[in-house]
Amino acid sequence: MQALGTHLLLEMRDCNSKTLSNLEFVTEAMKNAALEAKATIVEVAFHEFSPFGISGMVVIAESHLAIHTWPEYGYAAVDVFTCGDVIKPQVAAKFLIEKFECKNPSIVEMKRGVLGHAKLPHKVELQEPAYA
Repeated sequence: MQALGTHLLLEMRDCNSKTLSNLEFVTEAMKNAALEAKATIVEVAFHEFSPFGISGMVVIAESHLAIHTWPEYGYAAVDVFTCGDVIKPQVAAKFLIEKFECKNPSIVEMKRGVLGHAKLPHKVELQEPAYA
């Protein structure tokens, strides 16, 4: 079966709590994870909560990377969703596991947009309308 994209659900337990609570570190790690996977960054948005925790997203031309951190538990939930077969989401996940010094990671991989057996382009070319 062919799919439009691959979605990794990354559970990062037993991480470095200091990095999970550092807005600049989290933002740069997520951007660099996208770049390591050879993705094209379109937009970046992150928010720091009080008293702690960060949520953010790196929108890429090929889909997105998102994170939610709970530094008080040394935990982060990360989504890495990529369309097509050029970008390798596993590269981004491995990078983040290393950057956050995660001692207990787990990854669930889901294929998204399973529409049949034929290979599907993740971008469809628009056709010009035929005029009579």
